[in-house]
Amino acid sequence: MQNRPLAGKTALITGSTSGIGLGIAQALAAQGADIVFNGFGDAAQIADLQKQTAAQFNVKTAYFGADMTQPQQIEQMMNDAIAQFGSVDILVNNAGIQHVANVEDFPVERWDAVIAINLTSAFHTTRLALSTMKRNNWGRIINIASAHGLVASAGKSAYVASKHGIVGLTKVTALENAQTGITCNAICPGWVLTPLVQKQVDARAAANGVSIDQAKRELLLEKQPSGEFVTPEQLGALAVFLCSDAAAQVRGVAWNMDGGWVAQ
Repeated sequence: MQNRPLAGKTALITGSTSGIGLGIAQALAAQGADIVFNGFGDAAQIADLQKQTAAQFNVKTAYFGADMTQPQQIEQMMNDAIAQFGSVDILVNNAGIQHVANVEDFPVERWDAVIAINLTSAFHTTRLALSTMKRNNWGRIINIASAHGLVASAGKSAYVASKHGIVGLTKVTALENAQTGITCNAICPGWVLTPLVQKQVDARAAANGVSIDQAKRELLLEKQPSGEFVTPEQLGALAVFLCSDAAAQVRGVAWNMDGGWVAQ
């Protein structure tokens, strides 16, 4: 395959067995990057995903099922990936969960889990990837934040706090590596029709007695002026750009792709 600028690079994407993470993994593989998958799911389906990705894009793949709430498992995953591929050149911190409740009703264990997966796991993967990136004087760290990393919504205290936190972590990491070949940026998606969002659509349709299409429209127009979902493919294309030479001076940016959400 010609014109594969990421050939010889290894990309590790957390939460990449479905949704946004999978879209980004496939976009990076199309540019020649070897892919390290992480996430939950059926073992046979994940094995098929690895094989299909390797065959379709002519890249090497691996899978590590580290639990993103467990620092020791994260460290083992990073060490194993570096041992197998030599380095993690592109790190995409995408793993995330959500819980909705007002602050006074928010379960403490859910707060801890959201912060651990959405924010603390990115600290651990980043600190463990940086040494080989520095040795090679090249690296791309992409943190998948959210429009909620820039603005807030009621009922989402832990999610908003974690996503604001990851934008802050992005800026600090970018500054600490500003005179190296390592960049760190955040992508802040609006509504993306992932399986988790589809559940919200289904629940809204059932509660309001409307069609699935009407429920999607209502959900979108509450926040997203375009009235259209952002797609994993669009986010993948942005990630590819952030890995390119053209983006070498894009550092510490929180780049919203949100159909106009944050412009309001």
